[in-house]
Amino acid sequence: MHAFLNFIHSLGARAQTLAESMGGPGLLIVALVDSSFLTLPEVADILVVLFAIRSPADWLYFAAMTTVGSVAGSYVLYLIGRKGGEALLKRQFHERHVDRGLAWFRRFGAWVLIVPATLPPPTPFKLFVLVAGVAGVERGRFVASIAIGRGLRYGGEAYLATLYGEQALRFVQDNAFQWAIPAVIALIVPIVAWFLWRRITRAPGAAAGPGTPGNVE
Repeated sequence: MHAFLNFIHSLGARAQTLAESMGGPGLLIVALVDSSFLTLPEVADILVVLFAIRSPADWLYFAAMTTVGSVAGSYVLYLIGRKGGEALLKRQFHERHVDRGLAWFRRFGAWVLIVPATLPPPTPFKLFVLVAGVAGVERGRFVASIAIGRGLRYGGEAYLATLYGEQALRFVQDNAFQWAIPAVIALIVPIVAWFLWRRITRAPGAAAGPGTPGNVE
């Protein structure tokens, strides 16, 4: 286990060095790899902050490249989930938990993904992506949800870097999970309110007026 962790850290360091030499395309590649088969803990977050510190005028470009890479990598896992990922999930996790996750996605759809896409590690983001694929979440909504969540995360980090410089980098390294929680709460409240509004307006008889079927006089 110790050797594996050393390998991951070594891989992350090499990926960071490569990305720094490539600029925006390097960010895209690192985010793609991190969101698909391998894990490069916080490398994409650190890089987008570093790049924004060095070139504040390009912070939106760096955030966009990282977001595109992460969406592409997530889509790879999503396709694996659609093509038989349920058996894989049930080998790794308790069947009851998998079924509960599938039911959650089938009830609320792709928008469930926005929250884990926004949160940094140790959120099990890839698990959510696989379950979304198994649940048959619609492709367009899947991509939109990942883009929104990752865009908020990387865009927020890059923008903070333009304001606070290296202080933002230290903050991301030391407190990323803590600062993300209030941001996610602020995001999830309107989403929940929207789902409740939809359920109320779609309830039988909710739109019925005087003299319409379903309205007893």
